[in-house]
Amino acid sequence: MTSLIFAAMTTVIVAMLSVLGGMISYPPLRYLASPSTSESMAAWWPLLVYGPWLVASLSVLRAALHRRGAAHSWAVVVLFSTIAVFLCVAHAPKNAPSMAVAGLPPVAALVSFHQLVRQITLTSPPRHALPRRGGDPRGVIR
Repeated sequence: MTSLIFAAMTTVIVAMLSVLGGMISYPPLRYLASPSTSESMAAWWPLLVYGPWLVASLSVLRAALHRRGAAHSWAVVVLFSTIAVFLCVAHAPKNAPSMAVAGLPPVAALVSFHQLVRQITLTSPPRHALPRRGGDPRGVIR
């Protein structure tokens, strides 16, 4: 029960960090798109970065709940987190503290999301630890 409470708390915190990171990253991403596109399209442009990140994150969560691998989805999450970092840093003033502040929100969201997935996978026993039934030595349940 305590494990589920911690997983729920982690979920809430990760959701808050992801929303906050998106809110902080949105203006620089929008600004970068505004010189080359209309104002109305620039407002939607950050979704090209965070849309695939969100879809892949949901795929990773689903895979974690079903105890399956999600290497491709993790690659998409890391790729679009990296793109967000580079684009946010490109917009920041060219000094180390400003660039660190600009790049931190996507990194914080990625690291927190990874910890959430770890919490989910720890709340249920691994498949190989499930008790075997029947006489099949391979553990195949029919």
